[in-house]
Amino acid sequence: MELHVTRWKRYGHDRLYANLPDGTVVGWADVTTGDITVLRAECREDVIAVLTKHLQNLTGPVPPGRAPETQSRPVLPPLTPADDLAVNPPGRSLRDLLAESGPGLMERAVSRLLRRPSEWDSWRKGLAGERRVGAELNRLGRHGWRVLHSIPLANKVDIDHLLIGPGGVFSINTKHHHKRAVWVGDDSVKVDHGKPAPYARKSRAEAKRVARVLERYCDFPVPVEPVLVFVGVTELKVVATQLDVRVYQERQLSALAPLSGVLTADQVEQVYSVARHRQAWSKA
Repeated sequence: MELHVTRWKRYGHDRLYANLPDGTVVGWADVTTGDITVLRAECREDVIAVLTKHLQNLTGPVPPGRAPETQSRPVLPPLTPADDLAVNPPGRSLRDLLAESGPGLMERAVSRLLRRPSEWDSWRKGLAGERRVGAELNRLGRHGWRVLHSIPLANKVDIDHLLIGPGGVFSINTKHHHKRAVWVGDDSVKVDHGKPAPYARKSRAEAKRVARVLERYCDFPVPVEPVLVFVGVTELKVVATQLDVRVYQERQLSALAPLSGVLTADQVEQVYSVARHRQAWSKA
């Protein structure tokens, strides 16, 4: 297995990271203590071999310009009920939006009479989709997973769901296309053969955003995978060959349950304690 090793200094740590060719971190070594941490069980032997070799050959400081700046890791304030996102039900952001800006009785009646689609209909459909996906994700709790819903970000958008467990962290984006056929390619999604939608690109960007927030407060790498979940579709056809976004229908989310070997139980709790804190996301 081909692994690339990079050296990293930050927050008072000095580490060597073993990465797959696509940049995925599969293990790291503490330069000071020599301890090696394996994040992917299937890569264990290769990670230990390559990091042991680099530790033995390591001499001198990190080359100038290669070492990130050393800085103190920020600390979140004590969690209060107002800042605890664990209480958010699925679709909380859309529910609040409908309550604040949704149509009145007369507007709803006129829209139904004219059979005119509205933005409110899209919100209601999105809310129904997030509730269905949230119910499926909540079932994974008995397998050691933690779930958060409707995580608000700084620019008035939110993360639909965040799944945290032994298999890593998954940033989940729900798309409700009732009775529609969905086609997924390497970097585009089409609904009923319509125009390509940037779902995959946005999901990747969201996952990177989540990783930046979590790693700001955690003293270990936090792999975050993007996930697209389609609700209510008549057909889901995935023809991608290099897609780095997981794609499911809501009933297929149980496939995530047995994943493991990425985060330890202690790391899961540390990531969850950061992710549930509203203030961690206030500037995300």
